[in-house]
Amino acid sequence: MPLHRIDIDAALARWSEFDAVIDARSPSEHALDALPGAVNWPTLDDAERHAVGTEYKQVSAFEARKRGAVLAARNIARHLEREAMGLPRQWKPLVYCWRGGQRSGSLALVLGQIGFEVHVLEGGYRAFRARVVADLESAGAGLALRVLCGPTGCGKSRLLGALQSAGAQVLDLEALAQHRGSVLGALPDAPQPSQKHFETRLWQALRALDPARVVFVESESRTIGRLRVPEALLQRMRAAPCLRLHMPEPARVDLLLEDYAHFAADPALLAQRLDTLREVRGHAAVDAWQAALAAGRVREVVQALLHEHYDPVYLRSMGRNFADFGHAAALELRDGSAASMRVAAAQAQQLAGTPAPGGAAVSPAALGPMAARA
Repeated sequence: MPLHRIDIDAALARWSEFDAVIDARSPSEHALDALPGAVNWPTLDDAERHAVGTEYKQVSAFEARKRGAVLAARNIARHLEREAMGLPRQWKPLVYCWRGGQRSGSLALVLGQIGFEVHVLEGGYRAFRARVVADLESAGAGLALRVLCGPTGCGKSRLLGALQSAGAQVLDLEALAQHRGSVLGALPDAPQPSQKHFETRLWQALRALDPARVVFVESESRTIGRLRVPEALLQRMRAAPCLRLHMPEPARVDLLLEDYAHFAADPALLAQRLDTLREVRGHAAVDAWQAALAAGRVREVVQALLHEHYDPVYLRSMGRNFADFGHAAALELRDGSAASMRVAAAQAQQLAGTPAPGGAAVSPAALGPMAARA
């Protein structure tokens, strides 16, 4: 069956027609970023790609292509034996590589000769990446954003989850970035994605949003962990109306001890991480916090961090960066319990003028293989 070459715009418009998206690049390229839902069938693995590239430069293009053909044929055979033997004739994949050239072309040729209807993405991953970058330059345009503001530990992320469960439309940047946003916010069991993959995940989430409905988002700084929030989206968030969350300090400490249970269970780890605050808080303060942790006074240290670091930084940042912060409607939360969050979610929707919509919220768990449908 002849191969069909398709550009990125047509591919996105016809996304739901493809039964699979196959990345023919090497595993390391795929791990850095990939098209939504793509599976990796590398035509050359990382070591093979390096060897062929070296031979291309140091020996000749002809010899390198011979070597590459041998390796590619073996790899494609293994992919077919492992993945394709049970597939029906009607199976229709989209195949891509870095530029839509030899690696995707070789795999697509074999699939087409079998009888599958194969589409090859023109320009490959580079074309997709260019589309993501271009779209993020206008990220958030036309969206009715409502920004949840509040000091550390007041339940902003939990409230986003409650809003999602209540059917509100949510953009959870910290979930997409796999980081809680603060200097201690690294997740213990989930490393952050690459910057490119974060942007792809964000691009997916933005495409899924309905501009006719309000979108709740948490106030964020310019970076979440080591990842940068696109400038266009950041500026639209900072200009959007805010909801200002309040929670009693004891409840905030309880919430933080729950959300950062890995630190509560391992005070030595928290003490080590606090070294990152020496430059901004001074050696004396950090030494005192670390001594309290060594004595088992974890709750005392959490309270001190709120008073001496997080709350002052929060007030300066919010007042400087979010235009509506001083006039934001207040939202009082009793504590971080699920019941309190359900009440707060209903109040947040009323304040935003969106009482209990029935649509689905956007979260990473909802971003399946075909999540970037046009």
